[in-house]
Amino acid sequence: MSGQNILFAAIGFTVGMLLYIFTYFYRNKAEAMRIQALAEYLEQVNIGKAVILSTSGEDDFSKLEDEIYKTVTFLYQTKDSAVQAKNNFAQNLSNIAHQIKTPITAISLSIQMIKQEYKSKHLEQVEKQLLRLTHLEETLLVLSRLDAGTLLLQKNEVDVFTLLVLAADNLQELLVNSCSFIDIPESGEMTIIADLDWTMEAIMNLMKNCMEHNPGGTIHCYYAQNPLYTEIRIWDDGEGFAKEDILHLFERFYRGKNAGEGGIGIGLSLAKEIVERQNGTIRAINRPDGGALFEIHFYSH
Repeated sequence: MSGQNILFAAIGFTVGMLLYIFTYFYRNKAEAMRIQALAEYLEQVNIGKAVILSTSGEDDFSKLEDEIYKTVTFLYQTKDSAVQAKNNFAQNLSNIAHQIKTPITAISLSIQMIKQEYKSKHLEQVEKQLLRLTHLEETLLVLSRLDAGTLLLQKNEVDVFTLLVLAADNLQELLVNSCSFIDIPESGEMTIIADLDWTMEAIMNLMKNCMEHNPGGTIHCYYAQNPLYTEIRIWDDGEGFAKEDILHLFERFYRGKNAGEGGIGIGLSLAKEIVERQNGTIRAINRPDGGALFEIHFYSH
């Protein structure tokens, strides 16, 4: 009898162990599947393709699942609100620019008619301010397109030396008037993937900033390449940036302590947006031995 009891006990123990092992592995597999499902859902969230998360039952993961869904829903709502606000801002900028264009055209025609009769220093000042308003209107339209995401940048191979030379060529009139010079030493063939015209616009804005802060001086350029990025440096030999301006130089409509008379505070912010939309970074610093320096990195990947 005792032998039978031992046998039954052994069988019971074995069956119990088997049930425990089966339950343990089943539970682990179920948990692993739940974790994998949540991980895949979060991956879909990251790429913006997540759908509504359906409840998979009441278990230890249900509360986590519910909190994830509520968080994702809140993030989507916040994103939609931010996008709408940005689009509204872009539309407002565009409307302002178009509203400015009408009086600019009328004033320009009036000035041309007045100039046919007599010349005046006051008339020259009006014409100068009119050109400034025209530049403002054109820049606001560009900013509105950037904000709305309708400014499409081409992705082509651009030779860096050619980019710098073309930017300098487009500034020849300003360079002559300010008795300034741009030095662009050739450092071999190097290319970046970028939009030639808009990247040239960004480079021109940096060059103009150096020219305005160091009239009659030399604007220096340098470029180099490594496996990670292509670097472009543009600097002058002037007094450099005021310390309190450095953190705000790329903000829209910010005009620094030593800003030029005709500036409207948009050129550097536009340059930054163009560079950053092409997998690049830009920063402004003072050189240890004097002068303002702009440093651009266009990353390979």
